[in-house]
Amino acid sequence: MNEATKIQPKLKHIAFIMDGNGRWATRQGLPRLAGHKAAMESMQALVEELVRLQVPYASFYAFSTENWSRSVEEVTGLFALLEHYFTKELDRLKAQNIRLQFLGDHTENSRLSPSIRKIIAEAAASTAGNTGTTLLIALNYGGHDELVRAAQGLAAAGTPITPASLEGALDTAGIPNPDLLIRTSGEQRLSGFMPWQLAYTELYFTPTFWPDFGPTHLHEALAWYAGRDRRFGKA
Repeated sequence: MNEATKIQPKLKHIAFIMDGNGRWATRQGLPRLAGHKAAMESMQALVEELVRLQVPYASFYAFSTENWSRSVEEVTGLFALLEHYFTKELDRLKAQNIRLQFLGDHTENSRLSPSIRKIIAEAAASTAGNTGTTLLIALNYGGHDELVRAAQGLAAAGTPITPASLEGALDTAGIPNPDLLIRTSGEQRLSGFMPWQLAYTELYFTPTFWPDFGPTHLHEALAWYAGRDRRFGKA
């Protein structure tokens, strides 16, 4: 029995909070943006391993609604890296049969620039027919914002707000909730990431900074997850 066969029936969705990029750079005497660049390289290596393992869904917390409070230089540089990734690496993602979806507020009234909105819309559309791993990129995402947008959409449509209808109006509608959340850098909090979806998710925290987090660390997390007894509130 290979790794993919062992993992897939038990685990459908892994979520990642990619934390510690700035601190990683600072400890090495580098500008914070160098940490974000290294983070993109780590993400690419992780994505390749997730594809190899045939994990159906993987979510990455790329930029939160709170991250706008960072310096203009850092925010501008980070979006330049994201634009590069979703344009220059798009052919590679397509070749891996990856489907891209984006979570968060990407409307014209959001703070996202027209160029990044265009890039992510085109990336999602051009990979929509792919049938391999689905990458969910949380960009300009906040958990409270997602819940408010979902409730407002239901209210505007005159739809009764129930647990089922609210879940169906979330950015992740139709996607299984994460089985496992991995957060790097030693911080042990969700930082507004998927408050609804993570209700019964297993939470794995590692002191490793994201730029140093690679496939070996992923397998350590998967081994830890394999030992968990998921009861979903049952005795």
